[in-house]
Amino acid sequence: MLEVRAPRGRRRHAPLRRASLRLAVAGTATAVAAAVLAPTAHAAPADDIRINEVVTTGGVNDSIELFNKGAAAVDVSGWILKDDNNSSKFTVPSGTTVAPGAVRAFDVSASFGLGSGDKARLYLPGGSTLVDSFTWTSHSAPSWSRCPDGTGAFAQSALTLGALNNCGGGTGPEAWPGGSSVATADGTDVFGSDLSGLYEEGSVLWGAQNSGKLWRLVRDGAGGWRPDTANGWTSGKALRFPGGTGAPDSEAVTLTGAGAAGGAYVASERNGDASGTSRLSVLRYDVDTGTGTTLTATREWNLTAGLPAVGSNAGFEAITWIPDATLTAAGFKDGTTGAVYDPSRFGAHAGGVFFVGVEGTGAVHGYVLEDSGAATRIATTSSGMAGVMELQWEPQAARLWVVCDDTCSGRHRTMKIGGDGGFAPAADYNRPAGMADLNNEGFTLAAADECVAGTRPVYWADDSNTGGHAIRRGTVAC
Repeated sequence: MLEVRAPRGRRRHAPLRRASLRLAVAGTATAVAAAVLAPTAHAAPADDIRINEVVTTGGVNDSIELFNKGAAAVDVSGWILKDDNNSSKFTVPSGTTVAPGAVRAFDVSASFGLGSGDKARLYLPGGSTLVDSFTWTSHSAPSWSRCPDGTGAFAQSALTLGALNNCGGGTGPEAWPGGSSVATADGTDVFGSDLSGLYEEGSVLWGAQNSGKLWRLVRDGAGGWRPDTANGWTSGKALRFPGGTGAPDSEAVTLTGAGAAGGAYVASERNGDASGTSRLSVLRYDVDTGTGTTLTATREWNLTAGLPAVGSNAGFEAITWIPDATLTAAGFKDGTTGAVYDPSRFGAHAGGVFFVGVEGTGAVHGYVLEDSGAATRIATTSSGMAGVMELQWEPQAARLWVVCDDTCSGRHRTMKIGGDGGFAPAADYNRPAGMADLNNEGFTLAAADECVAGTRPVYWADDSNTGGHAIRRGTVAC
């Protein structure tokens, strides 16, 4: 993840921005991505953490990336980055972990600058025990990168902050697989900031807003979306936890195969009324009936206790649902048994598995959420990127979209279920060339029946409401 200082009043999640449980990739698109349960962060030996990439120029703020070459997650809270000046210091924020095979990149420009002849140094908390260092004699062009990640020599390479280094000699991610241009797809200042997750259901676009609100949007006749004015949806509906209390920090939304009639499932990272405490929950809401302006969850699956600790504003950012039939046909492995996932082991559970993305670790976790309230984590998959802002399952191509925002320049990754029964990367894409590097925390694809002349629409939600617009429309190849 790239820790970025917030310019011009942009909303940033604080104190930390994104971590990543990365796939172990070295020079190819092949990776090891297993449906295994994630280790808990610990104070591993210092030699597990290495400086992995340094950027000193090229239109990107001076940054230093760390890589975990060990087998367990490492808590690097309070570790210190310096240049060649002992009085310079950047302290890694509290609650920061680096997962095995993962990176975290930090924007150090507010603490010190990296010159054409300089050093990057990493210290344990206190600043006296040196962990790793790298010295150079010329500016990065555009990046000083280590290949293989964490263990090899540094060389000038493509910029990959927040992702695996470009060790294969290529040019990095591919161009966006659709049109290069994007257009706004909402009215001016309809939503304001904090619109995050998106999910298109035919003629309806569902939107989750961090302020504890769910939107039902309908087409505006000009290729965009406007709030539904019927049944109490005009200004979105306020969300509540079961019992009618609290304000979920709703970051993402998805539906199951039953559509809206089966309820909307919202991923939340905390209760806005107790914002200093993590509450990693999936909440179900009845959205197909009623005319009120408030929705109370019919069920909460509070998953906090079973996951590595993260900052209160660094929890669930993404959610998607994949049908049982799809997973079993692909031989998806249940990490709790080591065998192919067997839905019959569980009680009634909406006919599929929910996959959630965690902001503070970058992990993608798969859960069977039973109607009874029981929850079983059957998989943890490396995202391979600095952050997981959105997840979308694309059934037509049997691939999982993993989306990062401006933390890693709007990169998108697709993943497919591989022969080992886990998700493996299929492709990496840059954002469309015509779209600025926005704080896009939401992404959704139109259905296959909207394919025209080889492309179909996709939509992004800009958490920062840049230029007064929160939704943008582009295309992707069918």
